[in-house]
Amino acid sequence: MIVTTTPRLVLQQFSSGDADGFYRLNLDPEVIRYTGDSSFETVEQARQFIQNYDHYDNHGFGRWSVYLKTGEYLGFCGLRRCSETQEVDIGFRLLRQYWRQGYALEASLAVLKLAFERYRLPKVVARAMEDNLASHGVIRRLGFSPVGRVVSSGAHWRQYQLTASDWRAMDNPLMQKGIDIAKPDLSRS
Repeated sequence: MIVTTTPRLVLQQFSSGDADGFYRLNLDPEVIRYTGDSSFETVEQARQFIQNYDHYDNHGFGRWSVYLKTGEYLGFCGLRRCSETQEVDIGFRLLRQYWRQGYALEASLAVLKLAFERYRLPKVVARAMEDNLASHGVIRRLGFSPVGRVVSSGAHWRQYQLTASDWRAMDNPLMQKGIDIAKPDLSRS
């Protein structure tokens, strides 16, 4: 099911058709270097993860697969509610050949629009490992403010937040970033 589109991207719910791309994404040690995750051992293991992914049913949102409108799988971007803190975080992960082309920013802006306008969340948090300078750059460009540091599984992370009122005060943040986010195209789902 398609969740939303941007000028270059389609964000849709995970499906078993994403398994090969998801497997390749997490197979690259540079892609997962700052995530705390490990790779899948097989495409089938990635498919099982997707089939067992219940965030959409439990929360109404989740991480979404990101595709170019031409059909190429890029990775994922979306929201996740933490069961311990109940905070909702934004996360993105793209295949390395798509880095530094503005796709993470474009997908994340679409996700934030959904977070604050469709899902009416009061705030969204973002976390990045201390050394993950590229992700810190994207997070700051999205308008997030630093709020502290967290240690999780032995790794040091910086935490940021963006509130709904900060989002609204950005004076049309989507156009400000040069991106015009399309309305969700639910007719193609």
